[in-house]
Amino acid sequence: MSQGKCPVMHGAQTTQQETNTHWWPKSLNLDILHQHDHKTNPMGEHFNYQEAVKTLDFDELKKDVLALMTNSQDWWPADWGHYGGLMIRMTWHAAGTYRIADGRGGAGTGNLRFAPLNSWPDNTNLDKARRLLWPIKKKYGNKLSWADLIAYAGTVAYQSMGLKTFGFGFGREDIWHPEKDIYWGAEKEWLAPSGSENSRYSGERDLANPLAAVMMGLIYVNPEGVDGNPDPLKTAADIRTTFSRMAMNDEETVALTAGGHTVGKAHGNGDADKLGPEPEAGNIEDQGFGWLNPNQSGIGKDTITSGIEGAWTTHPTQWDNGYFDLLLNHEWQLNKSPAGAWQWEPVDIKQEDMPVDVENSGKRYKPIMTDADMAMKMDPEYRQIAEKFHRDHDYFSDVFARAWFKLTHRDMGPKARYIGPDVPAEDLIWQDPIPSGDQHYDVQAVVDKITASELSIQDMITTAWDSARTFRHSDKRGGANGARIRLAPQNAWHGNEPERLTKVLSVLEPIAKDTGASVADVIVLAGCIGVEKAALAAGFKVDMIFTPGRGDATEQLTDRSSFDVLEPLHDGFRNYLQQDFAVSSEELLLDRAQLMGLTAAEMTVLVGGMRVLGANFDNSPHGVFTNNVGVLTNDFFVNLTDMRYRWQPMDNGLYQLVDRTNNTVAWTATRVDLVFGSNSVLRSYAEVYAQDDNKQKFVEDFVSAWCKVMDADRFDVS
Repeated sequence: MSQGKCPVMHGAQTTQQETNTHWWPKSLNLDILHQHDHKTNPMGEHFNYQEAVKTLDFDELKKDVLALMTNSQDWWPADWGHYGGLMIRMTWHAAGTYRIADGRGGAGTGNLRFAPLNSWPDNTNLDKARRLLWPIKKKYGNKLSWADLIAYAGTVAYQSMGLKTFGFGFGREDIWHPEKDIYWGAEKEWLAPSGSENSRYSGERDLANPLAAVMMGLIYVNPEGVDGNPDPLKTAADIRTTFSRMAMNDEETVALTAGGHTVGKAHGNGDADKLGPEPEAGNIEDQGFGWLNPNQSGIGKDTITSGIEGAWTTHPTQWDNGYFDLLLNHEWQLNKSPAGAWQWEPVDIKQEDMPVDVENSGKRYKPIMTDADMAMKMDPEYRQIAEKFHRDHDYFSDVFARAWFKLTHRDMGPKARYIGPDVPAEDLIWQDPIPSGDQHYDVQAVVDKITASELSIQDMITTAWDSARTFRHSDKRGGANGARIRLAPQNAWHGNEPERLTKVLSVLEPIAKDTGASVADVIVLAGCIGVEKAALAAGFKVDMIFTPGRGDATEQLTDRSSFDVLEPLHDGFRNYLQQDFAVSSEELLLDRAQLMGLTAAEMTVLVGGMRVLGANFDNSPHGVFTNNVGVLTNDFFVNLTDMRYRWQPMDNGLYQLVDRTNNTVAWTATRVDLVFGSNSVLRSYAEVYAQDDNKQKFVEDFVSAWCKVMDADRFDVS
């Protein structure tokens, strides 16, 4: 009797049964649009975490987390009887993945629970930190997300050690599936040096966008030096690049480096090669634990994490100025840790200035510094800041507390999303603050004035779209609220067609002034009017959902430099491509759609609608497969799928649609247009919208997706 084989394709069988991506590597992979499908979420569609967390007993939670800090467990003992250093490292490494270029990463989703982050070399033993928190998570259940708890634990740890923190906001909702489509780098191995295959560097040392960390598997820089070779000045250059891509300036960088190393210790008391596999590669009986040590206890003094061994300060469980005292007042020399890692140790130090052993208070060991720490001493700009912090501990504490708050909240978006009693009253420039808007003006009066204006449907739709498309679901930045499209730098962005924008704003801004509406509301309302007109011309009356109350940002509330990363260098929805990229234009479309929080179907209907509305950049004709421009018909899909036509490439990277019957050119197109006919999944959506019985469905779906884009940043309303 032959043994039957399981018909289900499992991950372990991929060597025998390869995926479609393996067989057809050039095929467009839509997986990035399918992240966090509702089927992965065990909470159900009616669960609202933003409401659930409001019922949390915040005082009781803080007491429990504070108690945990000194409740040392035999299975994973706390250094000096205090888990503060471990919890801070966990929070740091969850939040420190944030990068400003695309807003991805950060602590806002609880992504540290899943691969690859849970198994990165830089996250060794953070699986133990989360397991220590499990009793608290179990107790508070659905009222407390892992994302909030992971961010909160490090903040409370600092409080327990004596720091006056700046505040904390709850409201991070958990994801339930790995974000495997986030680009963390092209390397094929962990901690690959910069000169290796698929390096993230070019030129002398130019780090590829949108990456922030220097190596695959690291949160920021290599603590031993560039590619593991100690050189504090070279490391300083890496730090400045990395932290700037985490949205931090030099002062915040020094504060975070010093504050992170004021408490806790590094672990490298043993041979790191003897450790077992990371969590994702562990045995089933390990139950999600990784990096187990089969030859030693692997805990307490025998813990191996980074490979560097020792504490940075004399009193590693106290918030004090010891970091700067030791760093600036001693000479340091290179040595090797027991695990063989490079670390700096003081040339001469008094016995009483040495930290005690984590298990035996009768023993003392030399403090250590990493190459990143030495950069704070040897780089001239960093040194000047370090000396200022050393002279004024209160100032250092305040700068650090604010930088820590920024680190742990940068990806949460506007303050309207913050929940809890510790939310700071102060508005911070990096939160992109927007004044509240009026909700009680006469909306119909605004509609009448816009309708009576000479603005075209294209003017209204493109301006509203350009205002809203900057929204990034990754870090909740951008969007139409605030009407920053009228302010620098957005009013000069090439993709916003400044000349057209100026003309449209010259009409809409006086309407806002006359009616008491915000410019932001008037811009969005104009787009809605444009869509309604186009739908009515197609024979369908639609009622757009419009909620007033957007506010208008000011120049004083706009950090111009931080908005540069939001500039659209490509927008497939408007067939706009400012420059060539290493990836195809259709892949860029997927990236933008995912950042905007759109599904594949929503992306499809929006592109088809924008084309027939004539909303292309600079009135480009490419992809406008209709003879009724400005009418919201399904013509884009009808003509794309019509077999009367054949497509052929042109010399300039474009394509032309040729009528088979008379060999005449009917339309031209870009790759973004054609992918909806060539990709099997996208074609299935296109065929739905091309059907004779789905003309109304197309209009209704377009309106729904349009309203989703316009309202994506409305965190001020439920």
